[in-house]
Amino acid sequence: MKHFKLKSVAASVMALALSTSASLAADVTMNLGFGAPEESLYGGFAKIFERLAEEYTGGSVDVKLRCCNQISTEDEAFKAMQLGTVDGFFITANNVSPHWPLMDVTVLPYIFQNKEHLDKVLDGPVGQMMKDKLQADTSVHLLAFGPALYRDFYNSVRPVNTMADMAGLKIRVPKNEVMIATFEAFGANPVPLAWSETPTALQTGTVDGADNGTSFIKDMKFYEFEPHLVILEHFVAFAPLFASDSFMKRLSDEQREQILRAAADASAEFSVQIATATEDVRNWLATEGGMARTDPDRADFIVAAKGVQQKFAAERGQDFVDLVNMIQAAAE
Repeated sequence: MKHFKLKSVAASVMALALSTSASLAADVTMNLGFGAPEESLYGGFAKIFERLAEEYTGGSVDVKLRCCNQISTEDEAFKAMQLGTVDGFFITANNVSPHWPLMDVTVLPYIFQNKEHLDKVLDGPVGQMMKDKLQADTSVHLLAFGPALYRDFYNSVRPVNTMADMAGLKIRVPKNEVMIATFEAFGANPVPLAWSETPTALQTGTVDGADNGTSFIKDMKFYEFEPHLVILEHFVAFAPLFASDSFMKRLSDEQREQILRAAADASAEFSVQIATATEDVRNWLATEGGMARTDPDRADFIVAAKGVQQKFAAERGQDFVDLVNMIQAAAE
């Protein structure tokens, strides 16, 4: 009888363990969206994350990629994640700023002195502080900043060799105060437009030019009607990977750790893959794409950019000033 009781207890413990394990590893689907085509930089990052997330979770999290605004547009996705109607989305950093103004720090012109400075900030305490504060303020989780890509400028009017050549150009900018102020400081005439309106505005000449991550210029075939490519490296573009609090709460503690690791590892892996891609694409645009490339002297642009940094730091309040100071201190 005693032997039977021990066996019964052991069986109960085993059943409880299996039940607990099953509940911790419950199957979860993550619908992960982005606005660009599947064969874009967003798609490349997403595919690596999908592979690693499913590998790390043993298949208990099924990541389904939804390109091309299938589940939301980039302009609406952040709010949708706050509401819990979208699981995850890649959103260009400047389009996060209307929902969390501190993100504008990352889009300040020439805020990062070089790649080493940028990596030290985003992979260190400052980057983690930004993730924690964004979640506390908005409920949305920033899983990974993603690879850093410089935005390249292009236009249909003339080559740009000095800042004076920017005078009067009608430049599409996102609805972002920092970016608007930057192009005003450069002497251009910024025209705020949603991304969904931009390709048509460029093709019809409503605007003379714009700036995007280099590969986007190729992916969207803007070289077909924008003959002038200008390498300014004035903004660093990020497309961070975000997830809703609703999605993260559907995960077990173990799954949550695995998803965060997958996001970090996907970001690192993809960054290595594209380390030389920017210059390769620029060369393609200037040869097969038929664009005329210029590499202006940046001295005047940098002076103008510092004025924008100081202006926004003063206007945005102490949290913004503190974050700018932390980023600048990381370069020392």
